[in-house]
Amino acid sequence: MRLDEIPMPPAVAARPRDARGYPVLAITPWSEGTPDFAITSTARILVCAVERRCSICGTGLGKGPVWRVVAAEEAAAIGRVLIDGQSYANTAKTVEPPGHRACMLYAAMVCPYLARPTARRGTDASVPDAEFSRGETHGSAQGLTGAVVAFDTYEFEVGETVLFRFSGLCSYLPYALGDEHLAALREAITEQPMAGPSPSWLLDDEPAAEDRATRYA
Repeated sequence: MRLDEIPMPPAVAARPRDARGYPVLAITPWSEGTPDFAITSTARILVCAVERRCSICGTGLGKGPVWRVVAAEEAAAIGRVLIDGQSYANTAKTVEPPGHRACMLYAAMVCPYLARPTARRGTDASVPDAEFSRGETHGSAQGLTGAVVAFDTYEFEVGETVLFRFSGLCSYLPYALGDEHLAALREAITEQPMAGPSPSWLLDDEPAAEDRATRYA
């Protein structure tokens, strides 16, 4: 699908845009008025974690499950456990923060690195405990590229980066291509209540985001 054919959650549509017109995630840092899509901001992730905000749109998550996109290997592992009729419990930490159902479905469809198993990273990227090289693929396991998954709750710890643990698996939406989630995305957009605008410190004001995170740290 073309990007303009994919419905955009209203809270994402309200985000600041880059020079091409693409919405900028709440956890994407800004430098001299330009967003840096190659990295994520530890400060912004901390703010979202503490304030229980979506890492994509920056608005409140509210009560209920939180969502994230998992890569192929974890998606396949969850699928195997569910087929066996067992409960899924994974205590491994991850740097990936949570978000709304609609926002994560949208990310799985529009982000080339998440949407297709053969997609490769266009740039190098890094977080304090991981490096991602240009040309690296998202991977594929058992025919899957990934899954959009919901959990009852999350907890986090703060060090050089913010690390999350998710518990209480309550929804599992695997995919080989992100486009498979078009109907689910439309449904999620219809069902997702408007949580108000993103706060100013999660827009394009990097000093405000850093200051907010310093208070929490």
